[in-house]
Amino acid sequence: MRPNQQAPGGIGPDDVPRLSPMFRLQWEEAQGCRVLLYPEGMVRLNGPAGEILNCCDGVRPVAAIIGELAERFPDAATLSNDVYQFLDKAHDNQWIDYAPA
Repeated sequence: MRPNQQAPGGIGPDDVPRLSPMFRLQWEEAQGCRVLLYPEGMVRLNGPAGEILNCCDGVRPVAAIIGELAERFPDAATLSNDVYQFLDKAHDNQWIDYAPA
């Protein structure tokens, strides 16, 4: 999927994801990974999930996030599709929302 295409879940390249206010993303040394902290607990993130969420700053659109990750990880063949799928799941889990246009 090219960065200017829309994912099946409705997330588009111009959408600007940001971490939902009830969550905090941080590196957890004891876990050796990024985690999402929230009042009831913690979500341990795998490497790709942590990288994607770390880019969800409420400033960059999805297309720019994909572009940045593609530069950092040029061997990731399905990167664009993976980002869209992850953002769709992160939105379903209420980890992210979208900055108003």
